[in-house]
Amino acid sequence: MTTSPAPKRVKTSPPLIGTHNGHFHADEALAIYLLRLLPTYNPSTLLRTRDPSLLANCHTVVDVGGEYEAAQNRYDHHQRTFDTTFPNKSTKLSSAGLVYLHFGKAIIAQRTGLHPESEDVEILWRKLYNEFIEAIDANDNGISVYPPSETANLSKRFNDSGITLSSLVGDLNNDFSISATPESTDHETNDTSSASKPDLQAAEDTRFLAASNLMGTSFLRKLNGYHTSWLPA
Repeated sequence: MTTSPAPKRVKTSPPLIGTHNGHFHADEALAIYLLRLLPTYNPSTLLRTRDPSLLANCHTVVDVGGEYEAAQNRYDHHQRTFDTTFPNKSTKLSSAGLVYLHFGKAIIAQRTGLHPESEDVEILWRKLYNEFIEAIDANDNGISVYPPSETANLSKRFNDSGITLSSLVGDLNNDFSISATPESTDHETNDTSSASKPDLQAAEDTRFLAASNLMGTSFLRKLNGYHTSWLPA
């Protein structure tokens, strides 16, 4: 008697997430981290490019591509016609807000052990948006925390912009390892002759991941605090 061989398990590739390369911001840094908290995207590969042909092959695209279509896993907010907001809010969403809008409850349930449909998840979802995500959306979209008419005659006593999370993410765009070696740069052409484009892109990607980790761990600390201390109070 012969037996049929056991079917081979088909190996599937991890989903490819696409976002833009070049100067990065807090919103896509957080959006990528949030996605990677979910089982669907853990593990996942990140591709940073503006090449439409490469982005077309991505499972999910964030903050680039000019398209918001959740059914197709496309989460950009730069279209002129884009006006999506969080429920009962007027602040236009950034890529962080978009990802949080669609996946925030699942992330909260997974991290806390609460049922996804529970009232507590709903409460935490709204609380985290109010206290953390909305400011990121507003910052990326150039929306002031105060109405302009109320600040026309106000002036700051000191500059506090350098201590915000968005500012710290912005600092990570600077590659000090290159600027610290003058011989590697042609200052007339701003060409880094000793570093190839792939090397420069790899270094930029590493700094982006540091920014993503900064934003993501900040989010998780907020979630943990609200879940363990604020919610039971």
